Formats: sequence, structure tokens, C-alpha cells
Amino acid sequence: MGGAEPGSLGAKLAHGDEADLAECFAALCPLLRRYLLRRVPPDDVDDVIQIVLIELWRCRDRYDPARSLEGWVLGIARMRAIDHLRARRRVTIPLDEAGGSALAFVASPADRVEQAHDVGKALAVLPQAQEQAIRLAYFGDLTQREIAATLHVPLGTIKARTARGLRRLEELLAASRGPRGIKRYRDGRI
Repeated sequence: MGGAEPGSLGAKLAHGDEADLAECFAALCPLLRRYLLRRVPPDDVDDVIQIVLIELWRCRDRYDPARSLEGWVLGIARMRAIDHLRARRRVTIPLDEAGGSALAFVASPADRVEQAHDVGKALAVLPQAQEQAIRLAYFGDLTQREIAATLHVPLGTIKARTARGLRRLEELLAASRGPRGIKRYRDGRI
């Protein structure tokens, strides 16, 4: 579907003949559908395809037939998918309509202090390298790439340390919620 031949879809689109427009759009729709199904909710795919096709027609003079038609079309589709997702309104329910159920999920200050204490205890049990990676990521607000540069360690090592540490942290926190769980990991039995 790419480019430079005189009878190609790209040349037809660039030429702007309305008779060829239907052929171009019919050929591009399956490509757009496959691409957009991975990027926007299925119910919105047709709307975004329509927006992309309109933009293709409107901006057809910008297309260079010597270049890949698919790349140009998918670049436009990507931008329109992002625009569509940004413009979507999130469904929210006013608190007064939600009743008490929405407030049941809000932790009290005492609960948050207890959770922070549990996390601190669990972090102290982790191997030092894992604890350091997690602390820099979550409390130091560094990316994994920044952590690797700070610690002079390969990026893959940081990713492995973080993943293993988070998995272990999850186990420790789950155990702390059970009966006598905190005592078990304080004593090193987990």
C-alpha cells in the first residue's frame, strides 16, 4: 500500500480525485480498525476512524507519495486517538448521590498511619538493594532510569530489584493483615 507507483492508493489520495476516494478509504479502514482497537475503547473506534478519514481528505496535499502511506495514516490515527482519549469525560458520581458507600473507602488518618507503619516495617525486611530501589522510586520520585544512573547499576538490574522487591513487599503486607501476621514477618518467619 506504500507509495510511489502512479496507480497506488497513496498517489490516488494525493491526487484528490473523489472517484478514487472511496477506494482509498475502503482499503484503509481495516488497517485503521486494527490499529485503533488497541488504543481506544471498541465503542469509539468508528468515531475515531471517521475523524481520521476526514483529516486524510482535508490534509491530502501534505502527503508525499514517495513515502509510506501506512505510516502517514497511522501517524494521524495515533494523534486522533490521543486527542479522543484526552477529550473523553470520566464518569463521576457526586458524593451526595453516592451515599455512604463512597466514603467507606476513605481511610481515616489513623488507618493511614498504621498502613505507613506496616509498609515501613515490610521495607526494612527486604534485602538492602531491593529496599533502596523501591524507596528511590516511590519516595524519591525517581524513574527506573534515574535510579540506575544514581546507583551506577544497569537499568535491567534496577527493574529486577524493583519487581522482586514489590512482589516480596506485597507478600509481607498480605501476611501482616492476617492473624498475627506482623509478628510473623518481624520474627523473620515469612
